[in-house]
Amino acid sequence: MTAVDTILWLVYPYVCLAVFVMGHVWRYRYDKFGWTTRSSQLYESRLLRWASPMFHFGILAVFFGHVMGLGIPKSWTEAAGMSEALYHFLAISIGAVAGVATIVGMALLIYRRRTTGPVFSATTRMDKAMYLVLAIVITLGMWNTIAGSILNIGGDYDYRDGVSVWFRSIFYLSPQPELMAAAPLGFQLHAVAAFSLFALWPFTRLVHVFSVPVWYLGRPYIVYRSRSDRLGARGSRPGWERADPRRVFTRR
Repeated sequence: MTAVDTILWLVYPYVCLAVFVMGHVWRYRYDKFGWTTRSSQLYESRLLRWASPMFHFGILAVFFGHVMGLGIPKSWTEAAGMSEALYHFLAISIGAVAGVATIVGMALLIYRRRTTGPVFSATTRMDKAMYLVLAIVITLGMWNTIAGSILNIGGDYDYRDGVSVWFRSIFYLSPQPELMAAAPLGFQLHAVAAFSLFALWPFTRLVHVFSVPVWYLGRPYIVYRSRSDRLGARGSRPGWERADPRRVFTRR
């Protein structure tokens, strides 16, 4: 293994993760009012109504797919009775749909941001950098799925025996960079881009991922009471009482 491999698959991941953690701490302490999605819904909502759900639901499915593919060992799924063929079928079918939805949604969001004047004016340099890196990560991920599982480019490489083990070893504090050094180029580029996104994350609008109002699910109901139109239901206001036609007033 070369020195470049050591830097890329041992040093660089830990540097990016350190920036990811400390960057969020710094951002929360010194930029609480900037901890926001910088919503632009008021400027344009027609495209956003379609693009945002496609992107967010797609990226959630991609995330959980990566959790299963990278975080769960191959032996666990086999012990649960899931065959290798079934796993790859689910990964390809669900992953392809989620990937397409994410790419289409992100393309619409970028198009909206570029063609809508007020939205484009509110776009920062970090937003542009985030969209670029995110697009690279998603595109490389889709290419690995298509090239490796469908077109069989690069031979029979099982990322669960290589990339997944390397990824988990980083968090076990027992890294195995040689596994990633032996992976196909597409997986290597995808890994570098993904860790670059982690390093960029704290300084972009992506911080709103950690502000999802999960507590809202357990929030008590708000009780709304309507005002009654019946006479006498409210306190009297001199000079403004409603006249009752059934009542006859006579001067004595």
